[in-house]
Amino acid sequence: MKVKLVLLSMMLFSLLVATKAQIAPKREFRGVWMHTVFSDDYAQKSNEQIKNFLLQRLNEYQSVGMNVLIFQVRPEADAFYKSSYEPWSRFLTGKQGKAPADSFDPMTFLIDECHKRGMEFHAWLNPYRANANRKNELHPDHLYWKRKDLFVYFGNQLFFNPGIPENRTHIAKVVKDIVARYDVDAIHMDDYFYPYPIKGSSFPDQKEFVKYGLQTGEFKLYQKDDWRRNNVNLLIKELNTVIKKEKPWVKFGISPFGIYRNQCQYAEGSETNGLSNYDDLYADVKLWVKNGWIDYNIPQLYWEIGHKQADYETLIDWWSKHNFDGHLYIGQDIDRTMKAADLQHKNKNQLSKKMELVRNNPKISGNCFWSADMLVRSHALKDSLRNNYHRYKALVPVVKSLDSIPPAPVTDLRFAMMGKEPKLVWNVKKTNKELDKPTQFVVYAFERNDKIDINNPRYILDIVNKPEYVLPKTPNALCLYYVVTALDRVKNESLPSAPAMYK
Repeated sequence: MKVKLVLLSMMLFSLLVATKAQIAPKREFRGVWMHTVFSDDYAQKSNEQIKNFLLQRLNEYQSVGMNVLIFQVRPEADAFYKSSYEPWSRFLTGKQGKAPADSFDPMTFLIDECHKRGMEFHAWLNPYRANANRKNELHPDHLYWKRKDLFVYFGNQLFFNPGIPENRTHIAKVVKDIVARYDVDAIHMDDYFYPYPIKGSSFPDQKEFVKYGLQTGEFKLYQKDDWRRNNVNLLIKELNTVIKKEKPWVKFGISPFGIYRNQCQYAEGSETNGLSNYDDLYADVKLWVKNGWIDYNIPQLYWEIGHKQADYETLIDWWSKHNFDGHLYIGQDIDRTMKAADLQHKNKNQLSKKMELVRNNPKISGNCFWSADMLVRSHALKDSLRNNYHRYKALVPVVKSLDSIPPAPVTDLRFAMMGKEPKLVWNVKKTNKELDKPTQFVVYAFERNDKIDINNPRYILDIVNKPEYVLPKTPNALCLYYVVTALDRVKNESLPSAPAMYK
């Protein structure tokens, strides 16, 4: 009898945990990475075809509950936007430096369309990579032709030399330009800092180490690795300063390689055996989080649960214990997750277990999915997100270190007729303080017998960026009552408006 009770208790506990994972939180980071490096999605298309392609993608992301697009705008010291510092990307027009027709700016287009859909736009830059393949021709105006001394070849790629201070200045100038001229919600960088090691090759920076490390007296001969880490630390710190000085509400996020350090290298490291950020890429992500230089951290945990060298469950636990209560989201590899068998149920994939591990960990507030292409192709994932994990819309988590004061509530919520289509309209309090200005609005819909509860995401009807909302063409649209809240730039939410019912 005791054995049966124990087994029953275990089954009930497992059911409770699984059910909790399926309950969608109101605040959750739901991102997708959309890369452009080596992409053939743009160069052969007209502006209108590119716009249609991007709109189809955004609609697809929105349909499965995504609320953040991380779009690669600078894949190799080039631009998917109009820049005075770097050439147009060859991945956009087919030839580096060739501008799109009619002054088309993909980043402006994407920012506007994301914000219309209640999504954030995070501009993704690769800091050091300058040419992803040395066979590719660089535009005559590329900085390389003017200052070859700033660059270094390693393997088949060209890089800004991280050890030269001038390069930090240039990268910071590029970031400042984007933040100043575009309404981005965040600047994002991934795992590419110092390049990944190449067996039998050493990164060629000895001359710079002597000049900027040894001769300054800051580092000893045996501290080259520390010097390299310091170069990246200085860049991250400077970028955060530049971003916050220009627009204090713009976030700075990093998605590092999934292993910080292995336990065999560092007593507090993870029980893994693989490449590491700290020792191989010279990226001290833990320091950046601790010092508040980045606003969110998305380690790329692309391995399977049960992986012998880098177990997903081991790593998710490690990062949650070493993120200093910062914003932590998990980078998910769609292909590997959907192909890997659940360890307990071989006929299932690992999606449900991974989502369970994320949602049951109070230190983790969401996921980011690699890649956008795989998301579009994986019907099984889309079905799971749409019908289960992302069944209800979610607001992006608030980075309270940037701002914690909500905007003023909207007033005079009312119905208006737009031809035959009824819509909701409301008034917004005017303010000159940028952080107090509402930038988006959450529309909630309730049955007449429902208690108003804006903490429950099932009542979120939509998130819009204008003080109006056209009601859906459903039979009961005029039978519901509605409440609207305002969101500021950091996604602080106001108190709800007074409810409105159609009479």
